[in-house]
Amino acid sequence: MFKSKPRKVLKPTPAELFIKPEQGEGTNFEIRLAGLPGYLTPIDRFYIRSHAPTPHIDAKQWQLRIDGSGVRQSTTLSYDELRAMPQTSVTRMVECAGNGRVFFKQDFGREIGGTQWRTGAIGVAEWTGVRLRDVLARAKLTRAACSVIPEGLDELRFARPLPLTKAMADDTIIALVMNGEVLPRDHGYPARVIVSGWLGAASVKWIGRIQVSEEPLYSKWNTEDYTMAGPDYAREEPADGAPITTMPVMSVLNLDWSATLSPGTQVIRGRAFSGEGRISRVEYKIDNGSWRQARLCEPNIAGAWVRWEFDWRAEPGEHEIRVPATDEQGHRQPDKMLWNDHGCQYNAVVAHPVSVH
Repeated sequence: MFKSKPRKVLKPTPAELFIKPEQGEGTNFEIRLAGLPGYLTPIDRFYIRSHAPTPHIDAKQWQLRIDGSGVRQSTTLSYDELRAMPQTSVTRMVECAGNGRVFFKQDFGREIGGTQWRTGAIGVAEWTGVRLRDVLARAKLTRAACSVIPEGLDELRFARPLPLTKAMADDTIIALVMNGEVLPRDHGYPARVIVSGWLGAASVKWIGRIQVSEEPLYSKWNTEDYTMAGPDYAREEPADGAPITTMPVMSVLNLDWSATLSPGTQVIRGRAFSGEGRISRVEYKIDNGSWRQARLCEPNIAGAWVRWEFDWRAEPGEHEIRVPATDEQGHRQPDKMLWNDHGCQYNAVVAHPVSVH
């Protein structure tokens, strides 16, 4: 199945498109949001977060195995068999749970270990493939089936479980295509899971096995990592905290950090997103001014993002821009974030520095 030794990453990651964050194990490249074109994130700009090097998999020899106590018959499917099944497309974001981790040091004066992402560990693509539930149906689920864990073919065999209800959702798919192109190797070729609204770690890449169980399933990535652990979070055994599922509402500017702009009227643009639905409102404030509403631009897709914009007559000097978002469930970004030991799900409103001269 493997033709050659894996490389950390195959696609080019030039400095004009990507930022290499400090620290962190695995392979990590966040996108430069400044000037990001269009609604979908182009493949060549999509962020990379991998716990192990990109494996080289031959799709002609690849098979996906579905087994476990929650199925009546173990089943294997080839790449061609997956492609022959009814296909569906979803436009969804994939966001690392650690997006924004660098701001914990800013707020608390101490750095949390792990990749020091700012706001670019996110991307939105159109994913095309097979509904996960259609694949599971081939193995004939038992009535007691309750937990599903996709497993990758990377060196670490990365795996993170889902409850059966999420695995059976309309928009949980096994993706074979990204933005109309065959799934790139760095993003999961030949097949990956896309789990709408959840942390990126749930959208397991390079899958080779899906285990279905009549008992809850666990891995280190929902017990020792990708959890909300700390003094303000209840522990859910056997995890060290509460396993992360849905990603919170957040808004980011399409500007470099510590951006420089010319004086005069500027159109300030950004993106807002939430794992729990569409964005209903984005507000903005310049320095200590009044809160105003930004314009939302279509499309505004649940589980993806919405682009927003506002006009600003920029005066020379040093400024700060704040842009909190609110989703259709009424969740608004908080002013402050509680500490958590893994530095995950940071979504407090931050002051984005802008120099005008």
